[in-house]
Amino acid sequence: MMDMNRNHWFLIGLVVLFLGIQFRMVDSFVLTPEFTQFLAERTGHPLASVNAATQAFTASEKPIAKKTLIPPEWVGWFLASIGSVFILHAMALRKGD
Repeated sequence: MMDMNRNHWFLIGLVVLFLGIQFRMVDSFVLTPEFTQFLAERTGHPLASVNAATQAFTASEKPIAKKTLIPPEWVGWFLASIGSVFILHAMALRKGD
């Protein structure tokens, strides 16, 4: 098993920090109709049967509904703070670790 050294902690911290910044900059995510249909089928959501009936009436192959995800504000702050902690932890480690 490989031990986590200073560079690993620093890279993980940067990725999580940038992911947190990205979540703070984005208001919502709109999923594609195909992925919305995929999620509805996997979770047993009524949207799957309604969407299938709508496709039959309109003679369309593409799903019509699109799901919009609105992440809470705290998710961006949480990821940015955890990433900052990982970066500070990497800075505190000795070079050999």
